[in-house]
Amino acid sequence: MRRFLSRLRSAGQRLNAISIGASITLTASFAQADCSTDAMIIFDGSGSMAEMGFNQIDEPRIFEARRAVRQVMPQVALNRRIGLIVYGPDTSGQGDQCSGIDLKFPPLANAADPVIGAIDDLEPEGQTALTEAVRRAAQVLDHINKPGTIVLVTDGKETCGGQTCALATELAASGLATTVHVIGFKVRGTHFGWQSQGQTSYNTATSGAKCLATRTGGEYVSTETVEELIAAMQRTLGCALLY
Repeated sequence: MRRFLSRLRSAGQRLNAISIGASITLTASFAQADCSTDAMIIFDGSGSMAEMGFNQIDEPRIFEARRAVRQVMPQVALNRRIGLIVYGPDTSGQGDQCSGIDLKFPPLANAADPVIGAIDDLEPEGQTALTEAVRRAAQVLDHINKPGTIVLVTDGKETCGGQTCALATELAASGLATTVHVIGFKVRGTHFGWQSQGQTSYNTATSGAKCLATRTGGEYVSTETVEELIAAMQRTLGCALLY
């Protein structure tokens, strides 16, 4: 009987230890799942998003990006408020290739349908004014007074004269924890070459906006496929507990 009671106590201790361990693990998971800050998506709507062909892109980037957005947004929009800025198309009607920075809406609850609708309606054109778009997103998030998350989806680098890395340093030094994640989607370099039998090569590259991520504690993710773009958006916009 004494031996039986001893074994029972040992089993109870092991069970208690397992329960405590599970509790610690669960708590850690919830600690990572911080969707309490508002987020702004900045989406590249410049003319290159309609590009395809010689640079090893089988269909316009915008087609694949739309598919990724349709899959991601219904999941991530349930857990945090999300807003949207699109840059590229000239919304002023003045023919300025760099003036197209369009705040579609500030952070909203359940923003899946508005985001999907805006990206489905997007007709890419214009230049890449991503620096000013990021600055505008930080202002919308009231970054001086509260933390926020910015997710930039871009296929290239600044082409409107903005000082991207200077802005990154400014954001890191001012306000409260503005984290910028940059997702480079099918970013191409400037090297182009002819291969045998009429085939061409066009090297992949890193977006010049990478410093926005590295200087604000964010993540730079290079993506080439729809699946990779989906995973990157889930990781940067979603909760760690869910993905």
